[in-house]
Amino acid sequence: MLVRELLAEYKNISWMFFREQLRVPTIALVNTTSRLGAWIKDTRTLEISRPLVIAQPWGVVIEVLKHEMAHQYVSEVLKVTDETAHGPAFQQVCERIGIDAASSGIPKAEENRNPLVDKIAKLLALAESPNRHEAEAAMAAAQKLMLKHNIEHATGNLYGFRHLGTPTKRTEAWQRILAMILGKHFFVEVVWIPTYRPLEGKRGSILEICGAEENLALAEHVFHFLVETAQRLFEESGLPRRERRNYLSGVMSGFDEKLNRQAKQLVEQGLVWVGDADLKGYYEARHPKMRWIRYGPTYRTRAFESGKAAGKEIVLHKPVREGPLSRGRLLTKGS
Repeated sequence: MLVRELLAEYKNISWMFFREQLRVPTIALVNTTSRLGAWIKDTRTLEISRPLVIAQPWGVVIEVLKHEMAHQYVSEVLKVTDETAHGPAFQQVCERIGIDAASSGIPKAEENRNPLVDKIAKLLALAESPNRHEAEAAMAAAQKLMLKHNIEHATGNLYGFRHLGTPTKRTEAWQRILAMILGKHFFVEVVWIPTYRPLEGKRGSILEICGAEENLALAEHVFHFLVETAQRLFEESGLPRRERRNYLSGVMSGFDEKLNRQAKQLVEQGLVWVGDADLKGYYEARHPKMRWIRYGPTYRTRAFESGKAAGKEIVLHKPVREGPLSRGRLLTKGS
């Protein structure tokens, strides 16, 4: 079953990135931890570590698969024989596709703490103040600092990606609103991508964000903060479980309105975000054949309106802290 899923992913990647110029090789799962994957030219075999598939999120497996397919492309399509395995031709293919060219195949996290992340963390710590005005001012200051930074450094960034949350069979309305909040207010590109859960043998979707490292750090913090806060607010609301989806959608919509008001104030101060063309290029390289889906409206029930009122009162806080080296979870939840 795992080989079947890998073969399906191989064909999809070949269609999406390599114009179906690759001939399907033998795909083999190997019981090794010494390497994550390998392209073996002589036998036309693409090997993937079985422990990798079992232990790592599917998104990591896909990145390793892309990495090895890039080796196959250089070998069989470009027919480059006078360069090292990770030489110029391979680097160019990886850059075009938007994958990490590191020899491990797994995207690397930043080794050094970004000073901007520390500044944002301090402001968000101040936002925990019991004084409502001080807390609101700290949150607004953090948003203003991020905007100024991105206006001044809109080009020339190194970009990466992260997968947030856990795979879900069905993407609910409140989750889509949360993804919209990250894309609209926190300087990242967002996309729901298909994934696979090997231990359960089930498919699903997971949220991917793309952006500069400091923006990824803050966006991931916001994601976890809002999920936890919305769940807590619902438990405190006393509403029946059947109203949970409507209430959570309301919370996200209310917080979005709050951020919209703050953004309008920053525009009035002359701080206008016009986007990052380089990030858009990186995002489109990773997802060259996007398919847009239109969803129906969110019904504004009493539970929705109650959640919306609560969402307007949320103050983003908790310091941003670094966690395990994983593209999916680079931060831990604030204490």
